[in-house]
Amino acid sequence: MLELFKGWYERYFSEPEAALLCAVLLLAFFSLAFFGKMLAPCLASIVIAYLLEASVSYLQASGLRRFHSVCLVFGLFLLTLVFLLVGLVPLVSTQLTSFAQDLPETISSWRAHLMLLPDRYPNLLTTSQIDSLMSGIKTEISQLGQNALTFSIASIPAIVTILIYFVLGPVLVFFFLKDKSQIISWFTTYLPKDRAVLRAVWRDVDDQIGNYVRGKVYEIFIVGFVSFLAFRLLGMSYAPLLAVITGISVIIPFIGAAIATIPVAIAAYIQFGFSGDDFVWVMVVYAVIQLLDGNLLVPLLFSDAVNLHPVAIITAVLVFGGLWGIWGVFFAIPLATLVRSLLKAWPKKVDTSPT
Repeated sequence: MLELFKGWYERYFSEPEAALLCAVLLLAFFSLAFFGKMLAPCLASIVIAYLLEASVSYLQASGLRRFHSVCLVFGLFLLTLVFLLVGLVPLVSTQLTSFAQDLPETISSWRAHLMLLPDRYPNLLTTSQIDSLMSGIKTEISQLGQNALTFSIASIPAIVTILIYFVLGPVLVFFFLKDKSQIISWFTTYLPKDRAVLRAVWRDVDDQIGNYVRGKVYEIFIVGFVSFLAFRLLGMSYAPLLAVITGISVIIPFIGAAIATIPVAIAAYIQFGFSGDDFVWVMVVYAVIQLLDGNLLVPLLFSDAVNLHPVAIITAVLVFGGLWGIWGVFFAIPLATLVRSLLKAWPKKVDTSPT
């Protein structure tokens, strides 16, 4: 057994560059594990700068100096941020409050429909079971309301912290864009000169991660905008809220669309009920949007940049989402791609012993 382990170790960890990869991975993991919350504004700024870098590079290729390109792209980014904070967030917050206030009445109407089931299926359901179910749902909704009130009162320090992040974040984004080459040069001075495998891994992952992250942001905005137009044309009162939910749902592969179906169905029921064709049309349009997203938009945006099996994608979402929350979910596929590239490029000692 010892000889077997020794042979495995010599094959995969005897090369110097294998030790370098291990060191870089361990340093990155422990930095995120112990300093992730403190570095959250910095990490978010790096992601945003990474997204904006493509536009900056395009303007540079068109003949514009980098500083001017950075200023132009950064200005557009600030305008978008102001629109989201001033225009979209208050509207969605107001609709979310209204949606929560309509839920108790909706639950009461559901109870009237459910009470018909014990007469039809007395061996499966009883009146007491339905009462217990509805009581539990009302308790959970009431608890959510109390938690929201407690959060709004007791989270003033958190709100101040968020405001600080909104000030620091754009500043960091600007300097990450403007001084990109200097920052990369400073970082690479601390790495060994002989890092061919590390360069190979980075080249393999860089394009895929960049294409994925930019494509995912584009997908969120496109799906959200199309959903808003569709729900508005159908006369939905909660069109902005549902559009935001539908757009954000694309972050979680496969699972997000199923989760977003619940609020869409509830909102359609609150407004139209089950009678008539309006409820059916809302659900059909929502299903068409999800089908077009999965079968047309995703292949168009991502092409072959990410070629992972669905089992690998779901596993990555579960693992990295459990480790780093929403950021882990968002970057689950790029991180899975990184793991695949590492396994592919990992230096191995060739066994030259005679057989």
